[in-house]
Amino acid sequence: MIDLRLLRQNPEAFRAGYRKKHIEAPVDEVLAVDADRRQLLAEVERLKAARNQASEEVARRKKRGEDASALIAETRQLGEQIAACEARLKPLEERLNRLLLELPNPPHESVPEGEDADDNVVVETVSGVTPQGFRPRPHWEIGEALDILDFERARKLSGARFSVLKGFGAALSRALVNLMLEEARRRGYEEIAPPYLVLPEAMVGTGQFPKFVEDAFHVVPHDLYLIPTAEVPVTNLHRDEILQASDLPRYYCAYSACFRAEAGAAGRDTRGLIRQHQFDKVELVKLVRMENGLDELEGLRRDAAHILDLLQLPYRVVLLCGGDMGFSQAKMYDLEVWMPSYERYVEISSVSFFGDFQARRAGIRCRVPGSKTLEYVATLNGSALAVGRTIAAILENYQTADGGVVVPEALRPYLGGLERYPA
Repeated sequence: MIDLRLLRQNPEAFRAGYRKKHIEAPVDEVLAVDADRRQLLAEVERLKAARNQASEEVARRKKRGEDASALIAETRQLGEQIAACEARLKPLEERLNRLLLELPNPPHESVPEGEDADDNVVVETVSGVTPQGFRPRPHWEIGEALDILDFERARKLSGARFSVLKGFGAALSRALVNLMLEEARRRGYEEIAPPYLVLPEAMVGTGQFPKFVEDAFHVVPHDLYLIPTAEVPVTNLHRDEILQASDLPRYYCAYSACFRAEAGAAGRDTRGLIRQHQFDKVELVKLVRMENGLDELEGLRRDAAHILDLLQLPYRVVLLCGGDMGFSQAKMYDLEVWMPSYERYVEISSVSFFGDFQARRAGIRCRVPGSKTLEYVATLNGSALAVGRTIAAILENYQTADGGVVVPEALRPYLGGLERYPA
């Protein structure tokens, strides 16, 4: 949620930000509703002051034994006017809050201009692409040939865009999760095992609702939602809390299954493990002071890329332009891994800085020594990494001409020393 006070002071800055994101936002409607609300609030306060003054005069007259019937009637009339104004005020406040929840987070000034992914800026390319000397097969073909991925039985169980991991495939997934969590712990993140079902308030807190409510899996009649990412429960751990500035920064990591109903980019990448309704991911979440937010973003980017470095997968770092950013992000990077059969890079992690946008929605503040006012924290999160996409990248980049797969060295301790599959 944006700072309404700042919107009043400089609405053009917000309009410019939304133009940079290529997003239509109801700025003028918010300002109009806010003006009506403030005017009505002022009228309520004026009427209450008049009623208090009249009530005091009634008390004085009664004390003197004087007739106060006219003033009593006036006091009653003022009360009725106040009640009528407050009845008008409630729907205005509800409408304003609904509109504020629909306002996107404007981008940070350092975000480049651009309309879509073609305008993103490649910041760094790591471990350049090396020709494999044979025609690379897509990961789903490799997985099915090795009998470690089963899409047909998954379809029988759950429909399209689900998968079953078998044998080495399941062990590889578990090994990756263990590696990712262990490395996050070494880099100062506290591990959280969150619930996978959350209340609607948690989805509002991180910006998924109300905009993306259609993309969520809803569990009825309990009014709970399957999480699209561990970002939701982990960020909301401190919802409606006041932290001490000395407690910041807070770094959390969490493994979870993730559930997303969105259709994706017009059906692109719907084969294999790249875009599924259920997938596993290790998420990194930071709660920090606002003044440290951008530095923390660079650190978070390095922490996510560290896993790719360990796995020795070729990847690049991309700074997203305004038009390719999401609703809630103020600045974000994508880490894109090279997929040989695709002959292009594919996103494997997004690393995002939200400013105080999520903290305002979730009510996460901190108390700073020497200051009488509480300040909102800044939140950040990033994948380290999406497990299914990492499996896909390993199968494609480590495949051999004879149909096997070499096990990345960093994973071997988690797989009993196995160096290739089949052994």
